[in-house]
Amino acid sequence: MTITKVYIVYYSLYGHVDTMAREVHKGAASIDGVEATLWRVPEILSDQILEKMKAPPKPDDIADIRPEQLVEADALIFGFPSRFGMMPSQLKAFFDATGELWASQALAGKPAGIFWSTGFYGGGQELSAWTAITQLAHHGMLFVPLGYTFGEGMFEMDEVKGGSAYGAGTFAGDGTRQPTELELQQAVYQDISIPNKIPHAILKIFYHSKRP
Repeated sequence: MTITKVYIVYYSLYGHVDTMAREVHKGAASIDGVEATLWRVPEILSDQILEKMKAPPKPDDIADIRPEQLVEADALIFGFPSRFGMMPSQLKAFFDATGELWASQALAGKPAGIFWSTGFYGGGQELSAWTAITQLAHHGMLFVPLGYTFGEGMFEMDEVKGGSAYGAGTFAGDGTRQPTELELQQAVYQDISIPNKIPHAILKIFYHSKRP
């Protein structure tokens, strides 16, 4: 059986994106022939600053990833908390370190998706996705949105729900709000629709004919 390697690469400061990433991983790992791996981008803030920001310790079961390891994956999914409508400096610094991969176009043609967390409605639920796409485009990666394939969950109006057609998302509020069951289901779905094989340059990697 051909093994499809999916890397979920993320940064999480207060744990919201970490929770989402583990659900994304759960969805990918449930597919036969898919080998899903969680990776964390390196922290660039000092321990002193993180302590002043009251950031919890990073989980010790996820390893940091190096830029050159991205080429090992058949598909990539990036997760991040929004910072003024964009990915935070930690993930941006990671992409800034991929210059050699860009020069050799080593990531061109790889399908890639995104998921995120924002504070509130005006915090960039869609803008964060738009600005992240620029990183994928310069590498020639193929951005694969969630679309409206999540079915009724995309049209939920009775409860607060993050995410959009661009990918799964959550709201952190003042930091105390955690991803809801519906938001986590959307995160699982974003990766559960990965087929057993990923032909080169296929655009609908996350599409699945079975709608919830």
